[in-house]
Amino acid sequence: MADGAAARGAADERPRRRRRRPTRDETRVAQAQPETDPLWWRGAVIYQVYPRSFADGNGDGTGDLAGLRSRLPYLRDLGVDAIWVTPWYVSPLADGGYDVADYRAIDPAFGTLEEAELLISEALGLGIRTIIDVVPNHVSDQHVWFQAALAAGPGSPERERFWFHPGKGEHGEQIPTGWVSDFQGNTWTRTTDPDGTPGEWYLHLFAPQQPDVNWSHPDVVAEFEAVLRFWFDRGVAGIRIDSAALLVKDPELPEVPAHPGPGEHPHVDRDELHDVYRGWRAVADSYAGTRVLVGEVWLQDKARFAQYLRPDEMHTAFNFDFMARPWDAKQLRESIDITLAAHGPVGAPATWVLSNHDVTRPVTRYGREDTSFAFAAKRFGTPTDLAVGLRRARAAALLTAALPGSLYLYQGDELGLPEVEDLPLGLLQDPMHFRSEGVDPGRDGCRVPLPWAGTSAPYGFGSGGSWLPQPAGWAALTVTAQEADPTSTLHLYRDLLAIRRAEPALGDGPMTWIDTPDDVLAFARGDLVCVVNLGDEPAALPTHTDLLLSSAPLEAGLLPRDTAAWLRTPA
Repeated sequence: MADGAAARGAADERPRRRRRRPTRDETRVAQAQPETDPLWWRGAVIYQVYPRSFADGNGDGTGDLAGLRSRLPYLRDLGVDAIWVTPWYVSPLADGGYDVADYRAIDPAFGTLEEAELLISEALGLGIRTIIDVVPNHVSDQHVWFQAALAAGPGSPERERFWFHPGKGEHGEQIPTGWVSDFQGNTWTRTTDPDGTPGEWYLHLFAPQQPDVNWSHPDVVAEFEAVLRFWFDRGVAGIRIDSAALLVKDPELPEVPAHPGPGEHPHVDRDELHDVYRGWRAVADSYAGTRVLVGEVWLQDKARFAQYLRPDEMHTAFNFDFMARPWDAKQLRESIDITLAAHGPVGAPATWVLSNHDVTRPVTRYGREDTSFAFAAKRFGTPTDLAVGLRRARAAALLTAALPGSLYLYQGDELGLPEVEDLPLGLLQDPMHFRSEGVDPGRDGCRVPLPWAGTSAPYGFGSGGSWLPQPAGWAALTVTAQEADPTSTLHLYRDLLAIRRAEPALGDGPMTWIDTPDDVLAFARGDLVCVVNLGDEPAALPTHTDLLLSSAPLEAGLLPRDTAAWLRTPA
């Protein structure tokens, strides 16, 4: 693969001292004791599974639990500690499953509740915990509560579980607020009464098919705590909390101030949210073994962000600042410093992630002129150099895996998959695309099903095609092809995760920056040093006794541009 050699040492840089890595059998034994470590989450490697696109077990073109269960050995051999499975519940799929109709049932497209229980058990037997998504800000418009609210009419107790409003103006014809949806457009939809006349409006911070629930209502609080218990009873090790900072709304429904102060936004980061998560933490802590709460918290204010990580609230939250930064040494170091400084006072570990099911894949993003990420900036036809992007993505993998805290990997990043940016317009499904009136390409490009084997689509994903088409040029990116190539990105990930597991200094713990030129990042984790060259010229390596791993071969003993290395330093 172009720019894809994972060097273990050039001729003039052969390892002089190397600790033996654990064999796969030894790793399995260590992984198979998951309940013995109450702090497992502080340095865990967690693999995000988007089940619709992971593996298809029944040949209908959609990934499912049967496919995921069949690929658990692949995840064990990759070396992950846990999987995070995005919503697998009954859903009309108006937003890829984040519009939940029933939190206690598996969508038939994915399988059954019994299969989910088997997956949790089988994964645990391989030393892999399971984290699931809970979506507490909204439900599907097909949820029994919302259907009851529509049937009951204005002023009913059923409507009090949501945010219904008669509307402004003489006849309620004016929208209640000018709040802007995260999916663009307004946040209110007007209902139609049984006689065909316009009715009340209801709030949805996302798509109209996702009505927001009212977290000041005791039924909502009780229901979601019961949902947590339902899944903890079935053995899940944690809950990823979708849109975690959006649940609580100002009951007065004011407009968003031009510059809201801390806690002043009418529907983001309200102070009352912390009572919700204290209640959830009490539920989690009532179970044996550590059941973790992981928040999706998009906040610029790092002090406010850290409040969610106090000892009686969430265990961890996603660090999106690092993911959104450009491929620039100063910017990345600043983000690392800010992140660690924010987590320090509350004693929580940081999380590191390069992508997810919402974000342009690193291989594509890092090959662009603007290597940062912002939802508002996504456009069709943005050029990218995939060779440059792959080289940087491989280096970024070593960088993130060496940072203190836990590591999240999105399915397919270990294969170096690019974003699929030429999907036929008629096949796009993401509401972000449609609500932008076709300007935003949406998120389908990072959700294309994985290639497992073979020379043509569906590349072993299943026997019956795939719900989104895979590119014709993915034969070299399949798992089977990369397993046969020791310089592949898959082998790079397997090597770095094996080293991370074997090195006591990696994962949770301290780090120390090392003085370097401006375009180079270097830091120490015990006697292991991570060096990343983000400059244009090859860089000298710090004094070391062993080159453990590099994302590309060294050049005459120097670290090439857009390359990272892990080194052992003298004792």
